[in-house]
Amino acid sequence: MDILDLDKEYWDNRYKKRQTGWDIGYASPAILTYARTEIPKEASILIPGCGNAYEAKALLESGFENITLLDIAPTLVRQVQKEFGEAAKIRIICQDFFEHKGKYDYILEQTFFCALDPSLRKKYSSKIAELLHPNGILAGLLFNRKFDSEGPPFGGKKSAYQQLFQKDFHILKMEDCSNSIPQRRGSELFIVLKRK
Repeated sequence: MDILDLDKEYWDNRYKKRQTGWDIGYASPAILTYARTEIPKEASILIPGCGNAYEAKALLESGFENITLLDIAPTLVRQVQKEFGEAAKIRIICQDFFEHKGKYDYILEQTFFCALDPSLRKKYSSKIAELLHPNGILAGLLFNRKFDSEGPPFGGKKSAYQQLFQKDFHILKMEDCSNSIPQRRGSELFIVLKRK
């Protein structure tokens, strides 16, 4: 697939047609467990490629106060804005991730990385580092497998991820996820990367 095909129009059409096979319908247990035990409630959090924002909803209910959601698909963003209403503790932005400006303490990764063409992975790593405060954390899930069909999602393997992230991050954790959802068990890595 041409990298240019994975643009705003592509993702907006996926939501309009309800072609959202990555959407599990609830917040990822691995991400919620990490956030509730490791992230201070007042920390600034970015969730890029937020989708239906299940993690954000659960985090707000858990008392988190400073969440920014980012997605490129206008149809989805309007829907998420409507669901959240005027919640003061959350910002919802319709924008290309690579054009986003800001600084965050934590960035949560949940099926955004695997939606990007693999040719953008170095750019992703650099952009994540740019958006994090010094010693800021990227935490979340990456697929540790190949996919039979042409992506998205695009898979990968641990050794390639280690090489990709070592320039900008200290790898605090990159291991098999112990609390994946049933249909992804054995195929995900949980990562915690600290910005250098």
